[in-house]
Amino acid sequence: MASSVKSPLFTQQVVSAMRALFPEELAERSWDNVGLLQDNIEASGSSSPRPPTVLLTNDLTIRVAEEAIRKKASVIVSYHPFIFRGLKSITLADPHQRIVLQLAQHNIAVYSPHTAVDAAPGGMNDWLADMLDGHGVTTRRSVVKPITTPLPQGFGGAGFGRLVEFGHPVNIGRIVEAYASGLGGLRYVMVAYPKHLSAAARRQGQQTQPVGVPPVSIKSVAICAGSGFDVLKDCEADMFVTGEMTHHSALRLTMLGKCVLTVFHSNSERRFLRKRLQPMLQDHLQKEVGGSVEVLVSEEDEDPFEIWDVQNMPEFAYDK
Repeated sequence: MASSVKSPLFTQQVVSAMRALFPEELAERSWDNVGLLQDNIEASGSSSPRPPTVLLTNDLTIRVAEEAIRKKASVIVSYHPFIFRGLKSITLADPHQRIVLQLAQHNIAVYSPHTAVDAAPGGMNDWLADMLDGHGVTTRRSVVKPITTPLPQGFGGAGFGRLVEFGHPVNIGRIVEAYASGLGGLRYVMVAYPKHLSAAARRQGQQTQPVGVPPVSIKSVAICAGSGFDVLKDCEADMFVTGEMTHHSALRLTMLGKCVLTVFHSNSERRFLRKRLQPMLQDHLQKEVGGSVEVLVSEEDEDPFEIWDVQNMPEFAYDK
């Protein structure tokens, strides 16, 4: 008779904590893949049990997987799902399949909350909306796409995207500064704005804005982490803030007289792990597991894109 196997208690506790904080019922199940994506097995008779350690990451790359192995994590919580479509094989030729093999070899589980975090009250998009508070202007917040199916108790008002309306118009430069600061001190962001409106304002002598900042006043901002245009596209807002947006979507919005701020896809998400998710999960597990639990944030996780100054490119970009 085959021996029975089960998940370690700590894996079960992490999954339970994540589901309590961000119920999977909030996720956009029509396309998303959330939940326990890779299980691990309770080790029997181990003389040196692994310490209860969770590693948080935005993206589960090979470098992050190897970091989890080095730090002896038993569970990875990856905001983005590293398994998104069905697997027909598991080989070393594919990087995502290699991660599955490495993690299985080291008995590490993976949980992904993704859009459940986006939709939850107090989650990713509320965190982004919070960056517009406390700047000397009153704000009113609403959900762009409320979830219409029955919600878990305590999660009323969940949904995707946030609309922030200001008590009085705010110059676009103040909004850009708020996000650059809130996302960790970004120096460069991408901005699209209606040039024809800016030119008209200059002709009328509206030159009170800082030098180099287009004279565009914003009364409302639509916000969605990641690639948020599909969530926000029908929103009546003066400005759209997201991680990334296609050329044609941004062009359409500027022709409609609207502004766009993009900060790269995962830059709009990653800092949430350290500022919000780490303390939330640490506190929840502390009460459940005790003082030995540790929730770490990956040091290897980073956006795949960076901005290069063509006049001063890194040395490795040239042949030796």
